[in-house]
Amino acid sequence: MKRSIYSIALALGLAVATVPALAAEGEGLTPAGTNIGDQASLQRGAKLFFNYCVGCHSLKYVRYSRLATDLGLSEEEVMTNLNFTGAKFGEPVISHMPAEGAKAWFGKEPPDLSLEARAKGVDFIFNYLNSFYLDPTRPVGWNNTVFPNASMPNPLWELQGLQTAVHGEAGPGQEAMVEKLQITTPGRMTPEQFQGATRDLTTFLEYAAEPAALERQSIGVWVILFLAGLTFLLYLLKHEYWKDVHESH
Repeated sequence: MKRSIYSIALALGLAVATVPALAAEGEGLTPAGTNIGDQASLQRGAKLFFNYCVGCHSLKYVRYSRLATDLGLSEEEVMTNLNFTGAKFGEPVISHMPAEGAKAWFGKEPPDLSLEARAKGVDFIFNYLNSFYLDPTRPVGWNNTVFPNASMPNPLWELQGLQTAVHGEAGPGQEAMVEKLQITTPGRMTPEQFQGATRDLTTFLEYAAEPAALERQSIGVWVILFLAGLTFLLYLLKHEYWKDVHESH
């Protein structure tokens, strides 16, 4: 019984110990505040991805049929509203941008985003989507404070509007740093609405990186309850086995 308690305490201790490490990964970034259990957010994020991102980026580890199941959509809804490449229902989400054309236009082929949330973290993606600004010195006319000199233009500029950088004073031989970003030409959304939209898109990419997480989280509650019940039964069993020994003393 003591060993079981020690094992549980050790597992909880390790889980708590990972929190500072995870927090350090997103240090200096605004928390994304995603919730993959929010199906409405996932649906809105999917709509944004397929309207603004799939033209360049693929999700080669996610199938349209899986999207329908996890997002609570019918096959007709997925094929009508999310499939713009003519792919079959059971096929993965592949961008229709030709690889050679992508290299000519952007210098390299846009990356597949299936595992982007696991590689970079949701805070990075959320802040990245909110940090594009106009920069005439860049080949595509855009830059980003989270990922400087990115070769990607702002895909959501119509929603966010045109954002420019306010630079601070530069020291001798130094390049002026970006102090803040400001909207100079409003988009179709207010800043609050746009942050909500990018949070939904980030949530969808978090789901795409690990679709099984939805099942894992729902099963996890029952696993914890099972372990708690098993621990209680083992305690009663131990008490029963040692009852005669204790009474004899």
